[in-house]
Amino acid sequence: MDDDRVFKALSDPTRRHLLDRLFERDGRTLTELESELEMTRFGVMKHLRVLEDAGLVVARRSGREKLHFLNPVPIRLIHDRWIDKYTERRVSALADLKSELEDAG
Repeated sequence: MDDDRVFKALSDPTRRHLLDRLFERDGRTLTELESELEMTRFGVMKHLRVLEDAGLVVARRSGREKLHFLNPVPIRLIHDRWIDKYTERRVSALADLKSELEDAG
C-alpha cells in the first residue's frame, strides 16, 4: 500500500464525500455518485480515478454499468499505522494516571 496515495486521496473533501456515499451504500454507478455533486461527470471520474489508484475504491463492470465499491482496507491500515499507535500511549497514560490518583486518594 502506498500511504502517500491514500493520504492524497483522503485530503480532498469531494473524494471524502464520494467515500461516504459508498459507505452508505456500496455498488453505485457514476451517475448515482455524481447526482449530489455540482461538478461535471468528467470531474467526478477524475476523483474516482484517484480513489481507485489509492485502492480506496474498486470498480467492477456489471453489464453496461460500472459499479464502484468502497475498499476500507487502506483506511484501516492507515489507522493502524498512523493513528492507533499514537493514541494507545495516551490511553495507557490516562489509565495509569487514574489508577495513581485512586490509590493516592
